[in-house]
Amino acid sequence: MLGDLNAYLVFAKVVETSSFTAAAEALKLSKSMVSRQISGLEDALGVRLLNRTTRSLSVTEVGAVVYQHAQRIVNAAEEVEQDVTCIEGAVRGQLRVNGPMSFGIVQLGPVLPEFFIRYPDLTLDLVLNDRRVDLIDEGFDVSLRISSLDDSSLIARQLAPVRVRVVASPGFFKAHGMPTHPRDLTKMNALLYSLQPRAEQVSLTSDKGEKVTVDVSGPVLSNNSDALMPSLLAGLGFALIPDFLCHDYLRNGQLVEALTDWHAPTLKLHAMYPQGRHLSIKVRAFVDFMAEKFGADTAPWVRPLDAPVSGPGVTGRTKKS
Repeated sequence: MLGDLNAYLVFAKVVETSSFTAAAEALKLSKSMVSRQISGLEDALGVRLLNRTTRSLSVTEVGAVVYQHAQRIVNAAEEVEQDVTCIEGAVRGQLRVNGPMSFGIVQLGPVLPEFFIRYPDLTLDLVLNDRRVDLIDEGFDVSLRISSLDDSSLIARQLAPVRVRVVASPGFFKAHGMPTHPRDLTKMNALLYSLQPRAEQVSLTSDKGEKVTVDVSGPVLSNNSDALMPSLLAGLGFALIPDFLCHDYLRNGQLVEALTDWHAPTLKLHAMYPQGRHLSIKVRAFVDFMAEKFGADTAPWVRPLDAPVSGPGVTGRTKKS
């Protein structure tokens, strides 16, 4: 009467994704296997669970009831796996992580070797992009985000602050003058980050509370801050760059910060993961490691510019002779 218990997992995934194809991709099964599992479950229960047409997929009334039970079956199986793993004390399996592109390359990548040495039985599926992902629908265990929080279905562990700084090469400021007020930026070439809500505007607040927004323009518009760095270092303009990306360049003198008594809104790095009854040991291991390397007091970019450079997390960017 129960049928194949795996079919409940498949059915739950089909309902969650509203697609046989998406469920097959998430479960790493063929679409035909997914279809056979659903048909087998319907035969075993003697009911139709899904209404299927060439263009749409919907859950029947009885299918909605079965889905609730299928979720409990899947959750129970996951709890068994997590409890057994915790008893064994091992961190193993695959961890699927999403993060911002530049942060992943400049900061996360350099510390991963230490993570793998510490947890040799864990594999990582790392996806880097600068769009907001849906952790549950896209099957991520953890997402690293640099932004404000607006998703109550997720749990967030706050890590280091991220400041956006007005920077340029020393040669650029020597040629065009050091700005003393945001209005001075309107006369200079800007290297723009296109994923900002208003890429061609700079909004800053002074230490005295004055808020100013100015329009800027320039020769480069990119959806990736790291891609702006060569033009920035070459003196083609100024840019607003997060400090996790420009800290080493400021330290070795390749970049100079302007308007230090003005600031853009401070962002926060967070490790996000879906809510659940249990935090899996592999997710806990990764989040704890992120807090160790990128905590409010440990992240490389929060250190004073004249602090000694050593240990994991150093990007290795040195001034060229």
